[in-house]
Amino acid sequence: MERDRIASALRSSKADYTEIRLEETETTRVVFRGPDLETADLLMDRGGIVRCLVQGGGWGIASFNDLSDLEHRVQQAYEGAQAIEAEPVDLAPIPVSEDEITVSLENDFRGVETARKKALAERYNETLLTFDPRIVDTSTSYVDRFKRVVFANSEGTFVSEERPMINVAFSAVAREGNNVQRAFEAVSKVAGFDAVSGHDDLVETVAQRAVDLLSAPSVEGGRYTVVCNPRMAGVFAHEAFGHLSEADFVYDNPQAQEMMVLGRRFGGDILTIADDGSFPGLRGTHPYDDEGTPTGRTDLIKNGVLVGRLHSRQTAARMGEEPTGNARATSYRHEPIVRMTNTFIEGGETAFEDMIADIDRGIYACDAFGGQTALENFSFTAAYGYMIRDGRIAELVRDVVLSGNLFVTLKHIDAVGDDFQWAEWGRCGKGQGGLAVSMGAPHVRIRDVLVGGE
Repeated sequence: MERDRIASALRSSKADYTEIRLEETETTRVVFRGPDLETADLLMDRGGIVRCLVQGGGWGIASFNDLSDLEHRVQQAYEGAQAIEAEPVDLAPIPVSEDEITVSLENDFRGVETARKKALAERYNETLLTFDPRIVDTSTSYVDRFKRVVFANSEGTFVSEERPMINVAFSAVAREGNNVQRAFEAVSKVAGFDAVSGHDDLVETVAQRAVDLLSAPSVEGGRYTVVCNPRMAGVFAHEAFGHLSEADFVYDNPQAQEMMVLGRRFGGDILTIADDGSFPGLRGTHPYDDEGTPTGRTDLIKNGVLVGRLHSRQTAARMGEEPTGNARATSYRHEPIVRMTNTFIEGGETAFEDMIADIDRGIYACDAFGGQTALENFSFTAAYGYMIRDGRIAELVRDVVLSGNLFVTLKHIDAVGDDFQWAEWGRCGKGQGGLAVSMGAPHVRIRDVLVGGE
């Protein structure tokens, strides 16, 4: 039996601490680019990783695809740990867990023929292609993935977990002369095949937005009161603040240590930002992280004050704090590092209509096409936006780029909406490539934001 093999390999280890993580993943991908089918494949991936610690050394790591000789892999990791001269590694204590997490999917995508998956993606893509002659390029993808992860360590933890995910994504590029505009939407669920069916209206929304942006003026640069929609606010929480809250970054960066002092006030009492890997059904949700630590809610900012950060067992021990269940790995090819799960701005009490009612001239920034952060400085590009005039949403605008100092901007948040929602798509690329996360927020109003444009 699998558990007996793992237990035998752990008993064979000469290291002071040993852990084994095994993964089996089945993935179906269908991708259309323009009128062409680019990919339609079924991928099977199987492998594992062993990590060992010895006193006076660092981590010894062995990753592999052949699972037939786990004891040999443990010996390889042990020898690697012995060969390393490094700062001693301590691990903060966690509960010993024994658990088996299985998932029941209605209309399980593993039982759906690849031809049906291809037909769904093709229909969505055809809608984009035929919507308007000004749409010159499209991309439509369907991906489902079913992963089973087994984690065990020499402390007695043994956890197996099923991790399903299904998503569709749509992108349209519209062009008139040298004017090129893009729109994007995606749906991602821990669910069966039905979760990605019936999104034809959303596909048309993508096509229409790309076309509408062709005639939208660029926003006039300046300082504005900005209202961020939930998806833009969620991306802001993840990119601008969440990464600064990851303890591996803080520990290794003296400037970050000076900025991220627990107890420092970053905003008003209305502002609370947290990370929670235990919310059911979200992209970043797992009962345990990839070190076997139970997940849960970690408040980062509570009523405007910095109260916590995200940890692995190693960073928690280094900083004298508690593990938070945020040690995550992209796959068995990588060791766990500190990463967010489901990061969010907690909902407030202000209705959206009241949030914009007293704004004479402002900007409603919607969604995000990406951005850059450098410690406390950030720059984010909204996917699209609208002017706010005399307390009402007015014309569509484009090229809305928000920039500023994170800590100044957090203090300028003066209204938090009562309309919290989770985005249906989220991906983080820290270090090891893309990893599923979720981002959530209500509408958020920020005073005196520098907005780039014409």
